[in-house]
Amino acid sequence: MEAQKHFNEKVEEQSSLPLFTLGIASQLSEIPAHSIRQYIDEGLIIPFKLESKRHLFSQKDIERLKLIRSYIRDRGLNFSGVRALMAMIPCWSIRECSEDDRSSCGAYTDNFQPCWEASEKGRLCRNENCRDCAVYHSMDSETGIKSVLKTLL
Repeated sequence: MEAQKHFNEKVEEQSSLPLFTLGIASQLSEIPAHSIRQYIDEGLIIPFKLESKRHLFSQKDIERLKLIRSYIRDRGLNFSGVRALMAMIPCWSIRECSEDDRSSCGAYTDNFQPCWEASEKGRLCRNENCRDCAVYHSMDSETGIKSVLKTLL
């Protein structure tokens, strides 16, 4: 049982490594590079950024790109709709924020911005890299918003 847990942790760690350039991410996700750049500009995805300003993507990022594409192409959402859907992830519940933190956090008060896009962050999130946060990774191509909510309710 311990070996299986260790294996799962290693697989999870590997899927988070930023390995793919924009061009490779475009090929793997079957999304044009200019569309991926739009997703980045719209705050729908947070790629790893090198000092040279080049973006790198992990396997998890590829899955997230596919999810965003399916929301746009298959579900008919626009960027604002995808952003609003992602804003519905109750980060305060996942992060177990106090009432004080919630009251001063834009992620709690803004209905249309996901927490990683909030201008004012609560105490727990202020100095954290959103790309590494459990909230950012809570929704992927396998789980939608309802799956996230079911685990919290």
